[in-house]
Amino acid sequence: MNTSKIKLSTQDIKRYLEIDSPKFPKYVASIINLANQFAQGTRPKVVGQMSELIKEFKGRTLEEWERWYSERKPGAIEAAVQKIWHKVKEIVETAKEIDQDTIKQWVRDLVIVKTFLGLRFQEAILKKVAEIKKTTYRLAEPDEESKGIDGYVGDIAVSIKPETYKSKQFLSEKIEVKIIYYRKIKGGIEVDYSEMM
Repeated sequence: MNTSKIKLSTQDIKRYLEIDSPKFPKYVASIINLANQFAQGTRPKVVGQMSELIKEFKGRTLEEWERWYSERKPGAIEAAVQKIWHKVKEIVETAKEIDQDTIKQWVRDLVIVKTFLGLRFQEAILKKVAEIKKTTYRLAEPDEESKGIDGYVGDIAVSIKPETYKSKQFLSEKIEVKIIYYRKIKGGIEVDYSEMM
């Protein structure tokens, strides 16, 4: 066993540097973190580019860092607090509107609808490419699927793969058909059907 390697957790580092962590009631840190994601209160435009600021800092203690930071970014902490506080208030008000029916709709959307869409988006890709090519499409039969075929656009067999598949050329799988690539983007997918051109 290699004993020249050790692991220090964040808690270990805080303990060795004698830094106390605030104690929050259950869920509070998670709610503040969520509110901050929406409010973007700790983005560089609000609090500064922390990775660059810490490089400039020449002190050694937490107190020196806090004083140094506050001199360079006066009001930044308060600006972040206000952005997050407004979002927390919005979340609290919105939470009052959540009932079991709302949760049931959310769970159904996640478990039923999004799972179905995740499994069936290949058909939507085939249909769209066929529409662009002004031809027909069909999903592959089970025996065709075993050959790496996901469907047909007209009479052209195609396989539908995530864009990351391009970087996995070393895979033993050999697909002898045209490939349509996709990548997930916010609000849907982006499709590259250039092999069909």
